[in-house]
Amino acid sequence: MDSRGRLDRIRLARSVRRVTSIARCPWCGTDPLYVAYHDTEWGVPVTDDRALFEKLVLDGFQAGLSWITVLKKRSAFVRAFRGFDPVKVAKFGDRDIARLLADEKIIRSKAKINGAIKNARAWIDVMEAGGRGAFADLLWQCVDHETIQNSFRSDETIPAATGESEMMARTLKEAGFSFCGPTICYAFMQAVGMTNDHLVTCPRHRAVAKLAR
Repeated sequence: MDSRGRLDRIRLARSVRRVTSIARCPWCGTDPLYVAYHDTEWGVPVTDDRALFEKLVLDGFQAGLSWITVLKKRSAFVRAFRGFDPVKVAKFGDRDIARLLADEKIIRSKAKINGAIKNARAWIDVMEAGGRGAFADLLWQCVDHETIQNSFRSDETIPAATGESEMMARTLKEAGFSFCGPTICYAFMQAVGMTNDHLVTCPRHRAVAKLAR
């Protein structure tokens, strides 16, 4: 091999090392599905009423479990809950509950299923009272309608709940929602971009900060 060929191989090796050593937040590990979620969704600001409803319900199902468990079942959840259309979910009755409890592709918790139905009805109440954007406003007011930009350097320093998530939990409970304690609310806030909790060493920290602006 001539010197030019060796130089090309060295450059390629360095390029590969740069790509494979991206300092992502460690929680996403190496699972392709989890990595894709981290790289494209987690922390991106969400203001759509229905999208926020879907994420809140899924976070409720996550309670006591890992997010990857829910993520792997998300497509099945979307089908089972009629595309997470709150109007349709709010009409679920005993037959629907039985159908969901028999669906092995989702998390079969009667309490969480009932909670999702209750939340759909609460969502409708919020929207009927305030109109389009009302649910987003109810949630984003907890952070003064602006993403909180954190500068964490390790997962160990990230809190499980904050004053803002406690405020959100109270606000949602008063509006008739369930499965929305401070810890669930904080995980929700991280996911929908109300707080930028990508580590400062993660490339997504800067990207998400730009999206928030």
